[in-house]
Amino acid sequence: MEEEKGKIVEAKEAVTTVEHTDKKADSKTAIIISIIALLLGGCGCGFGIMAYQKTETPITFLGGGSDGNSANFTEGSIADIADKVSKSVVSIVTSTKTINFFGESTDSAAAGTGVIVSSDGYILTNKHVINGANKVIVILDDGTTYEDVEVATTDPLNDIAFLKIKNVSNLAAATLGDSKTINVGQQVIAIGNALGEYQNTVTAGIVSGTGRSVTATDESGRNAETLSDMIQTDAAINSGNSGGPLVNAAGEVIGINTATSSTAENMGFAIPISSVKGMLKQLVETGKAERAYIGVYSSEITPEAAKENNLPVTSGAYLYSPSAYSAIIKNGPAAKAGLKDKDIVTKVNGVEVGSAGSLANLIGEYKPGDTVQLTVIREGKEIAVNVTLEGYSK
Repeated sequence: MEEEKGKIVEAKEAVTTVEHTDKKADSKTAIIISIIALLLGGCGCGFGIMAYQKTETPITFLGGGSDGNSANFTEGSIADIADKVSKSVVSIVTSTKTINFFGESTDSAAAGTGVIVSSDGYILTNKHVINGANKVIVILDDGTTYEDVEVATTDPLNDIAFLKIKNVSNLAAATLGDSKTINVGQQVIAIGNALGEYQNTVTAGIVSGTGRSVTATDESGRNAETLSDMIQTDAAINSGNSGGPLVNAAGEVIGINTATSSTAENMGFAIPISSVKGMLKQLVETGKAERAYIGVYSSEITPEAAKENNLPVTSGAYLYSPSAYSAIIKNGPAAKAGLKDKDIVTKVNGVEVGSAGSLANLIGEYKPGDTVQLTVIREGKEIAVNVTLEGYSK
């Protein structure tokens, strides 16, 4: 119970309206998004469903030492990059069985988008694309259709799901970039199954903002989901684009398109790709995945929060719980490493918390069993604390 409470501590602020970007054949679900000052704990979750034989390097990550986020589009390059990346973008068609008021069973169809992230058949998409589906079909760019598709795992912390096409070995996997180094104003393209009908639609724009925190609910106000560190873009994201890639000018996937505003123009949101890499690495290596976590309650430090709480820094993660519970989860990785209440975590393996992502999302790049070095400010002094991450299974 204490670990569950460690996921999200508090959320508040202004409200606007957006929609998840999948399209259902029978109805369209409205999503209310709150732009919030999110106080997010570093406790993550995940569970593995299927096991597969280990394969040889089927995923492609950004090459060492390079950073495609500094690249710009040149004349004709958008078409070239779109053509290349589109080979890794798939349409996802789901079938959901529902029972109406009279006890009658009806089937409804929905469409979304996914991106191939390993040559042996792992597909990354949004969790809401496949929620409740009793059948999932994947259609490649060339029209090849796969019906032998299963949900490999989902991430309760993010709106993320991994699908697995069985018995394939030569799919065109996209290159995954580094969402920790994205810049506001950099050029991007979004690719997806627009309106659930127009496969691999390409739109261009820029990164409008980073570190956006949003809360999505359906019209009933139930099933709220809080998403942190979202990338905001003005590249058009339409119904059916859910799960499609946000791509930089070097052709690297830096985000997974998730939501778009229904009240404001040119406002879409994507989940940073770096936050899902830890689970992807596990899936490829073992066929199972858990979300890595450190086991703390933490709140994002902003200049306003720093002034209000008399903190020595204006960014980072403040290990603080407003409740009677300690900010450090009992017997968790952070507790074993000696972290304490009111510690301030400013870096994870040298990467700054805040500018590069929240504590939870930076931890999401690693696997259970990995040891990370946290830069911590305690009582005005900077210290280094090594934490061995553990896996959270739900």
